[in-house]
Amino acid sequence: MTDKPDDQHNALMDYPCPFTIKTMGLANIEFDLIVVEIVRRHAPNMSENAVQSKFSQSKKYVSISITITAESKQQMDAIYQDLTDCEHVLMSL
Repeated sequence: MTDKPDDQHNALMDYPCPFTIKTMGLANIEFDLIVVEIVRRHAPNMSENAVQSKFSQSKKYVSISITITAESKQQMDAIYQDLTDCEHVLMSL
């Protein structure tokens, strides 16, 4: 029997599990709020201390790291799709 791609992904991650999403964009006052709102749509129980930000050396860019409890591959796919669709997000890891 051949594993489906979803089965292989689920075998690599044991849900639920802690997972950190890192997103980068231009540093402005609203970027962190935008990213938190997107992630919170899919992970409403995200804790207040789950968010960390770090400016680039030039202060032009900011990275936002959010640690959530990932519940499923579908949840993670939805988060990354919404981040990709956001015009303010330059990259997500």
